[in-house]
Amino acid sequence: MKKIIFTIALAAIWGCKQDKVAYVNNVRLMDGYKEKIAVEERYAEQRKAFELRRDSISRAFQSEAQEVENKMKNMSQNKAQETFSNLQQKGQRMGQMLQQEEQQLNLTGQADMDSVVQKVRREIEAYGKANGYTFILGGGEGGSVLYGDEAKDITDELLKTLNAEE
Repeated sequence: MKKIIFTIALAAIWGCKQDKVAYVNNVRLMDGYKEKIAVEERYAEQRKAFELRRDSISRAFQSEAQEVENKMKNMSQNKAQETFSNLQQKGQRMGQMLQQEEQQLNLTGQADMDSVVQKVRREIEAYGKANGYTFILGGGEGGSVLYGDEAKDITDELLKTLNAEE
């Protein structure tokens, strides 16, 4: 009889265990994360440098094209067509080169941002385990929390943890 009562009491205690649940505002977390801000600033600087380089190359090519056009007036038709064709090919090569550089810049920027997101996910998981959470839900844009009591919002605590690592 004692075993049955003990088993029922143990089951009742086990059943009363409450899950510890919180949520994080994803947008606010990422917007306040120093490493993410640094990645965005670095990408913006690289983008600006690329655009300056691209604009400089474009201006130089336009100047060269203007010179060639002026010279073509004094050329035979065949020579002018050959010169124009060479100029067109050069323009296409430069355009392709710049397009590849831009794609590489975008891929690198996206890879850096993906790395930041993965780090944040690992930190949220570690924070949850260290603080006894059963669930930490994501809120904000694209999040799964439509409403949450502000007392369950741990965004600020996670931001402190993430930003303290640097």
